[in-house]
Order: sequence, then structure tokens, then C-alpha cells
Amino acid sequence: MSSFISILNKNKHSFHPVVSFDAANDRLLKMDFTDANNALTKEVIEDVAKFDAYVQEQLLAANALYGIGGYAEHRTVYSRSNVFDAPDGGEPRRLHLGTDIWGKAGTPVFAPLGGMVHSFKFNEAYGDYGATIILLHQLEGMAFYTLYGHMSLKDLALTEGQYINRGQVFAHFGEPHENGHWPPHLHFQIIIDIELKEGDYPGVCRLSDKDFYLKNCPDADLILQMNQYI
Repeated sequence: MSSFISILNKNKHSFHPVVSFDAANDRLLKMDFTDANNALTKEVIEDVAKFDAYVQEQLLAANALYGIGGYAEHRTVYSRSNVFDAPDGGEPRRLHLGTDIWGKAGTPVFAPLGGMVHSFKFNEAYGDYGATIILLHQLEGMAFYTLYGHMSLKDLALTEGQYINRGQVFAHFGEPHENGHWPPHLHFQIIIDIELKEGDYPGVCRLSDKDFYLKNCPDADLILQMNQYI
């Protein structure tokens, strides 16, 4: 993993922004989805319209273009869906493995570097990814993947193996009915080993599995490079 992170750091100036953002004029808001955020009551997170209104009100109040954050964050909001519960009633999944960028539905998503469409899928269960795209990249001889969750269904008009150019718009933030019933946002995740999965990969893990998943899914900001502007 350390060699992979070194490769990303070495090439960081060549990555295209994943969303349009002008650091000189646009503001970002760090958003907190842990139990420390008392505004995120059960009533809010279990009602998609109220949850969406909360996010948009926070962005408006901060005059922010996007809300951002969440990597390695232990989140209580996943209690809204049984997608994150263990089938045997054991430890639920609560640790977030990507970075979320919260904004407006329809926001364009750009490829940070060239790559092939590895797979895509409509993960339609309540609380899941909704429309999901996974790209396969090669950088200095090392293969890795980027996952884009909560996209628009129209963006799934793809072909596996199709090449996506650096800076190409290939997806958009989805509406709640097509993004897993979440306020509009992008879940962006780096994955080293996809484990033969297609169109899906855990974006949230059990706290007890933290070491494995954080090694396999390093900080997405290595590519996004947005946290420095929060």
C-alpha cells in the first residue's frame, strides 16, 4: 500500500478534478455524519426529503458549493437502512471507506485519469449505492479502481471495457429515487483489490474489519485533493 500511495502522490498534479471546483472562489463545507452531530436525528435521517433539506440548508448557510468528508468516519446515519446490518444480527457496518461530495442533483462527474469501465450496476436497495460505476486504471504499472456511487441511472448507458478519458464527464449526481434514496452526492472511493466484485464493492465496513478495508481503500483525497480547502 505504501508504494501505491507514493505513486498517487507522485502523480497528484496530473489528476483532473472529479467535480468542478474553483479553489479561489468556491467554498467547501466539512460535514459530520457521526453521532456528534445532534442535528441528525432519527426523524431526519429516516426521511429522505428532510435529510436532503438538511444537507442543502447546511450548504446554503455556509455559502458552500459542496459538502465534503467522511473518509474513515464512524457514522450513525447507516442505521437508516438494513443494507448495513449483519444478517445474523451481529456487528453492523458503520465505517465509511470513501469520501462523499454533497451537492446538487445533476452535478457532472469527471474522470480523474483515463481508465476503462470495469463494471456498473443499479444497486437499488434502500440506502445502497443506487447507480454505481467502477473504473479500472493503470498508473506506473499498477492497476487500481475508482468507484462512483449514487449516480444517475442515465449514466449506466455504458459498455464494460469502454475507455473513459481523463477529464471526461461520464456521470452525474443522481436524484434520491435513483441514488439509493440519499440526498444528492458522490461517494468516491479508491480500491486496490476489487476481489472479483462487479458493479459493487463495500463502501462501509464493520469497525472490526477496519484494518483490512482501510488498507485496501486508501484515503480518496489522495486523488480528490479537496480537503486542503475545507
